[in-house]
Amino acid sequence: MTLPLRAACSVGAGLLLALAGPAAAGASAAGAWQNGDALNDGPGVAVIGPAPPKVKAESWIVADAETGEVLAGKNAHARLRPASALKTLTAITLLPQLNLDDPYRVQWEDANAKGSAVGIVPGSRYTIDELFYGLLLPSGNDAARALASAAGGLRYTVRAMNNVADSLGARNTQAVNPTGLDAPGQVSSAFDLAIFARAGLADRDFRRYVSTVSTAFPAQEPKRDKLRQTYMIYNQNPLLLEGYRGVLGVKTGYTTQAGRTFVAAVERGGRTLIVSLMDIVEPTDTAARRLFEWGFTHRDAITAVGSLDELESAAPPDDDEATTPPPQAAGVAAGAIDDPSSSRAILLWGLAGAGLLVGGWFLQRSRR
Repeated sequence: MTLPLRAACSVGAGLLLALAGPAAAGASAAGAWQNGDALNDGPGVAVIGPAPPKVKAESWIVADAETGEVLAGKNAHARLRPASALKTLTAITLLPQLNLDDPYRVQWEDANAKGSAVGIVPGSRYTIDELFYGLLLPSGNDAARALASAAGGLRYTVRAMNNVADSLGARNTQAVNPTGLDAPGQVSSAFDLAIFARAGLADRDFRRYVSTVSTAFPAQEPKRDKLRQTYMIYNQNPLLLEGYRGVLGVKTGYTTQAGRTFVAAVERGGRTLIVSLMDIVEPTDTAARRLFEWGFTHRDAITAVGSLDELESAAPPDDDEATTPPPQAAGVAAGAIDDPSSSRAILLWGLAGAGLLVGGWFLQRSRR
């Protein structure tokens, strides 16, 4: 009596394999140089001009900061975990809302945020300016939490971050916290990180923070009138620390689930290029250097494959929608690979399931 059921399973599996085979072959064949449509419509590298160097990262993009033109990209819109590179969005969201000279007294919840920390102390006061240094140099999650509290709280800050992302056309981003720590539904893309970096570079204070190699940071506020001690904090940007020619900084990121992420800007000869990478599996500075050198060397021979401004004209979602995770968020949180072929895979599994249902129908008839 079990034979018809096994046959049904074989039919379903055979149908899945028969359909998946050509699709898988097509996906692997698409990894060579493609035209500009690949920036939005498919995996692989999109470029019109000299081939870019091979970079070991799941997703990356090279863009012109002045014009917004995208020179090349790989999986540019793939929704991946951003890690602390998302702090660029935190910064451009909160900088216009906070007075840099205002003091803020740190709460216990701020100082005990999970992950990397600049070392703020509960009960001690810091200026907003100092907290932004703590956010963007050592990537302090405690500083991110304090800035969010100063602006009106975590819930307000996250909602504001998503609204800013929408207003800039960063449609691949869904913020869940201001730190970039892995969280269900929190995603961004290389394309969106380049948008945030570009917006930040237009702000004088943002440029000051991300280009600072090191600075003195206040220790715990002393009792009475004693002199307050300081300690040095350092930027984590490898290009900035190495003195890479023309580097303007921006932001690094790392978590165990996101891997290494990076967004940087370099200015040479009156031009500024932005490179962003996600899930990097080689030295970060090596990957970024290759893309910057290629971009500056071949800039005049490259035809843009897209623009960082292309989505800005789209109407932003309502506030309620801005706090709703994107459709892919659940899959990304569960470790699924974000790939344009995922919808095809869903269809194939559906067809295979239909095969199982048909087999089950035959089984019921045989039992009767």
